[in-house]
Amino acid sequence: MTATTQERTAFADLLVRLGPELSDGHLDDDRDHRFRRDKWRRLAEVGLLGLPFPAEYGGAALDVADTVGILRALGEHCLDQGLVFSATTQLASTGTPLARFGSEPLKARYLPGVCAGELIGAHAITESGGGSDALAMRTTARHDGDAYVLSGAKAYVSNGPVADLIVVYARTGTGATALTPFLVRTDSPGVVRGAPIEKMGLRTSPMCELFLDDVRVPDDHVLGYEGGGLLVLDYVMKREILYSFAATVGRMAGRLERLIGHANTRESFGAPIAAYQAVSHRIADLKIGYETSRLWLEHTAAALAAHRDVAEDIAITKLVASEAAVASAQAAVQLFGGAGYMSEYGLEKELRDNVAATIYSGSSEIQRDRLAALVGLRTRKAGR
Repeated sequence: MTATTQERTAFADLLVRLGPELSDGHLDDDRDHRFRRDKWRRLAEVGLLGLPFPAEYGGAALDVADTVGILRALGEHCLDQGLVFSATTQLASTGTPLARFGSEPLKARYLPGVCAGELIGAHAITESGGGSDALAMRTTARHDGDAYVLSGAKAYVSNGPVADLIVVYARTGTGATALTPFLVRTDSPGVVRGAPIEKMGLRTSPMCELFLDDVRVPDDHVLGYEGGGLLVLDYVMKREILYSFAATVGRMAGRLERLIGHANTRESFGAPIAAYQAVSHRIADLKIGYETSRLWLEHTAAALAAHRDVAEDIAITKLVASEAAVASAQAAVQLFGGAGYMSEYGLEKELRDNVAATIYSGSSEIQRDRLAALVGLRTRKAGR
């Protein structure tokens, strides 16, 4: 469903008012690596955790383009980027495959709790030896009676320490059509979560390793069908990139506004620093980076909502937005000078948070490799 202009405006206004509440204590929370359940519940109360999901399960039934627009407003006004990252992780990695590929009984059982924020979700794809190479995963699932038995280990599971549900991708055979996604309850026997991992940035979004020791998962907790994992993953990853980078682009807008205000009021040698070409041109470049990212984001979201092929567009959007976000955050630290380097101003935190943007959801190197292949270059084949 497409939101009306009035509905989009109302949601944007709500996020302007909600921003200070969601941002409260974000520097202390970052320092202490603390995930705030009170803020999580607040996101759920205003409907942010159910944006793209069917109304009968408690969602707002919005299409991809409108969901992206609202998440961009959330990113602009919420300084707790880890909280936002956890929310977009839930939307893309758990809610999306459940809503699109889960059976009706499975959706009825779990999706209302996901939309209401009562259940926290994650997904487990990456393994320590494989990185972005999903086909190299070693976690296995063997059929046994009315269940599958999962064994293996996953790395870098965002939301893992607090998750109630994890979508786990496991190998059910050999070859490209041998990956299968399972909805796994974290209270299942044999599920072991490692200690929370300390990170450079996005510290309020908890992360851990996941260990699966002969975990029995009922047949009806398969998402899609056995061997359909790459189809599910492709569907999910398009939305993961758009949802998470919508928030990233929104934060670029908020940071740019702060930089402009600082440049116009901070004086040096008798003039505001905005009067110096070195400063004004750098901010002009940041404006170009932001607008380019925003336009690519909106274009790709609209194309996906219209069911067009967006393989190239997704790679370009991810590259443009992630690298512009790092440049924006680094410029903010530089242009604020000594204050930018100090923790109390929050700008060094934004730089730490954004470095991850060029790594997660497929690194910049992976995106360039993908684009090279998509435009017809004779690229090196995997394993050759």
